[in-house]
Amino acid sequence: MAPKIKTVYVCSQCGYVAPKWCGQCPDCGEWNTMNEETRTTQSQNQTAYNKTTIMSAARKLNEINEENSLRYDVGISELNRVLGGGLVKGSLVLLSGDPGIGKSTILLQACEYLGRDKKVLYVAGEESAHQIKSRATRLGVKSDNLYILSETDAQYICEYLRSESADIVIIDSIQTLFISEIQSLPGSITQVRECTNLIMRTAKSLDIPIFIVGHVNKDGNIAGPKVLEHIVDCVLYFEGEKNMSCRILRAVKNRFGSTNEIGVFEMCERGLVEVKNPSKMLISGKAKNASGSCITCTMEGSRPILAEVQGLVAPSGFGNPRRMSTGFDYNRMAMILAVLEKRAGYFFGNADCYVNIAGGLKLDEPAADLSVATSLVSSLKDTVVPDDTIVFGEIGLSGEIRSVNNCEQRIREGIRLGFAKCIIPYHNKKQLSKELNDQIEIIGVKTIREAVIEAGGSF
Repeated sequence: MAPKIKTVYVCSQCGYVAPKWCGQCPDCGEWNTMNEETRTTQSQNQTAYNKTTIMSAARKLNEINEENSLRYDVGISELNRVLGGGLVKGSLVLLSGDPGIGKSTILLQACEYLGRDKKVLYVAGEESAHQIKSRATRLGVKSDNLYILSETDAQYICEYLRSESADIVIIDSIQTLFISEIQSLPGSITQVRECTNLIMRTAKSLDIPIFIVGHVNKDGNIAGPKVLEHIVDCVLYFEGEKNMSCRILRAVKNRFGSTNEIGVFEMCERGLVEVKNPSKMLISGKAKNASGSCITCTMEGSRPILAEVQGLVAPSGFGNPRRMSTGFDYNRMAMILAVLEKRAGYFFGNADCYVNIAGGLKLDEPAADLSVATSLVSSLKDTVVPDDTIVFGEIGLSGEIRSVNNCEQRIREGIRLGFAKCIIPYHNKKQLSKELNDQIEIIGVKTIREAVIEAGGSF
């Protein structure tokens, strides 16, 4: 007897299943997330699940050897940094990002180093073997231990891994895989969830590290159910504008390391190139003696990075002035403008205000507040902030400058790149050593008015 097929509606955010469509998910409350799917009877789906069931026995914690959880060096130091020191055996790593950002490129480049002494299997669900070969030739990848498998059946891939041993596996991409017993299209909520579960069990049982590439939707989130991010051990995001060469690799989840580290790359003709000194790259194109420009130092994990904050204030031709922000939180920018008007006496009510972080970098820590305020006042008064000055600090609603963390690391990064003056919160300056004060001029400020005067002189 043929299995019965029924239509259900599944929430793309939480996976809630409803018999009929509704505008708002009854479980998570999100709107317009219910997608139509066709499913067979439960017994047939359960058969697909039982085919790959793995029986395991409980073990004592003291009997588990830590040496088994070694890390593989992927040959790319920036990628190693984000992974927490390397690729852990048996881990499942999800790499996502916008189309054309460089996801497949960085994984194929890593295959060149990994293939020296390990067998690497590259499962291509979106491209043919000839297309992979053409891209590998362009990137200079010539490893003899790199194997290409053009397949989208998740069950066949897992059975292949059990019969043909591999040290490292790359699956590009998870949205193209399917399980034949599940009656829904590849890329649907059910297929992505079940395929990821199947791959996860295979990675844990065979102790093989697996990279999976994930697509993103129009909102920038990973396509598929939210549970996908809970299943994997590590979630990496590739950020950056496609029309700019700078790429930033960021970990938003990592069971084996910190989520604060980032990797910086530059897209070139022969693939992604590591940027050993991102601060120098991000401020290299700064215009000399231009108003509205200020250098700040942000912390990305344990790494201090100098970035150029650009502000532009222009007379508005309309009754409602325009506010725009790129790379900096819009609401934070509006708060800074309000504090500048109320506490420092600078009026922006009849002017359009724009803030941009050069190089495609995104600043999400409060330490960048003072540099944003300085750049806006610099553009408003058309006064230049000296090119050898670094500014950072958090702004409070009372106009006070609050202390920030890792102040000494930020200052040392400025000294290393030849900066001569640093404007920081007053409370941070009291904690610095005398040795640091001898290497660079450090000015501690208490209020926002005092800070902009110290930065521009004639503000």
